[in-house]
Amino acid sequence: MVKPVIRVPCAIWRDGEGRPGERAIPEETAIAFTFNTASYAVMMATPQDLEDFAVGFSLTEGVIASADAIDSVEFVEEDADGRAVGIELRIWLKARDAAEFLGRRRKMAGPTGCGLCGIESLVEAMRPPPEVGEGQVFTPEELMTAVNSLFPQQVLNQETRAVHAAGFWTRGRGLVAVREDVGRHNALDKLAGALVRENATAREGIVVLTSRVSIEMVQKSACIGAPIVVAVSAPTALAVRMAEAAGMTLVAIARKDGFEVFTHPHRVPLVPEAAPPLQQSPRAG
Repeated sequence: MVKPVIRVPCAIWRDGEGRPGERAIPEETAIAFTFNTASYAVMMATPQDLEDFAVGFSLTEGVIASADAIDSVEFVEEDADGRAVGIELRIWLKARDAAEFLGRRRKMAGPTGCGLCGIESLVEAMRPPPEVGEGQVFTPEELMTAVNSLFPQQVLNQETRAVHAAGFWTRGRGLVAVREDVGRHNALDKLAGALVRENATAREGIVVLTSRVSIEMVQKSACIGAPIVVAVSAPTALAVRMAEAAGMTLVAIARKDGFEVFTHPHRVPLVPEAAPPLQQSPRAG
């Protein structure tokens, strides 16, 4: 299997001086998803935790409704003219689920971190997210603990400084799982798969992201029933609207000095309600 990190030579210029050096960088591999031999998607991703990726991607993209639909997963390294070109994830669905999937089969190819896979229309891209359950109430200190616990567990990022992470934290167990990838959507898909395979539920804890929050990150988090999502970067306006519609508490810009809550703050009760939006000034005639 392809290694997730390689070391390459480089020329370094620092503090006014040049020297030869070496740098650890993440591998980026074409990952092809096929379901019962039918092509579905090609993603650029880190070749690690691929079974988690297969399960999580299948769930968050709506290919399957439950992990029980998957009969088995195979990994096949592909090459052409003697050079490696990628890895095929051969996902075998059970007969009934395979028949349903093949009836709505799509083909697509996506760039790194593509989050709207298999989408054919604007209406489908803007599909309402599923509503999340009520979940737990957490103190601001617990949110900060969840965020701060993620960084020491980012093994690939500590080595490369070039990958995203998604983690899941609970009050009882702390950080349950962490997954990393060059694509932020891929990291979240891998986390979703890891939770399902460990029989864990996102309803009882906090999903923590090292990236910005866009619409597809909210949609994917809602698909696994996450009531609280905390990210280190800012959300998009559409992500805020989607989180509001899903009943999700969206927390972002989580730094050492605190965070900002954009939707459904009742799950973080010590944080005051957001001020009403400012009224737009009328346009000058």
